[in-house]
Amino acid sequence: MRYEKGHKDTTRKHIIDVAARRFRNDGVAAAGLAGIMTDAGLTNGAFYTHFSSKDDLVCETLTAALDKMRQRILAAEGDGAIRDYLSTRHRDHPETGCPTSALVAEIARLPRKTRAIYTERVAKLFELMASRFAEGSEQERRRRAMALYGLMIGTLQLARAVCDKKLSDEILENGLQTALAIAGRPTDGGPSKP
Repeated sequence: MRYEKGHKDTTRKHIIDVAARRFRNDGVAAAGLAGIMTDAGLTNGAFYTHFSSKDDLVCETLTAALDKMRQRILAAEGDGAIRDYLSTRHRDHPETGCPTSALVAEIARLPRKTRAIYTERVAKLFELMASRFAEGSEQERRRRAMALYGLMIGTLQLARAVCDKKLSDEILENGLQTALAIAGRPTDGGPSKP
């Protein structure tokens, strides 16, 4: 059977998208290739046409997800990226959100090659975030970017971990106000917007 031009690339992207959702929702270790391929509507054998291993797929999904996050930051105006990150929508839907907040503990245990790719992408996020700060030396802006990203990740993870919704909302709100302060944006004391 002949496929249209670009079919292989489209299928590969579809597998990456499905895997990214599964990894962020279930975790890398818990998401098996058979389940990913079933969700993608493909056979297990089709996997090896596109990827050499699960590690290869993990690298591709992390790269794609972090690149999407970079694009969201670039497209955001004002404090929109911070508010979006620390929103109830992001808290409640890890499968479509930041791979770091969903997977950072697992990423630390992945093979060095995968962690090197992740490290490269996160360093670029730090550069982008630092470039959004109007004041301070380059070193100061970089330090603030790292602190801001770490605060946002930890806030989101903690808000997801607790089973008390009111406490979770409070964690999000306090994290948001502190993140806005680090970013030099006005805080409002109001609820984070979904």
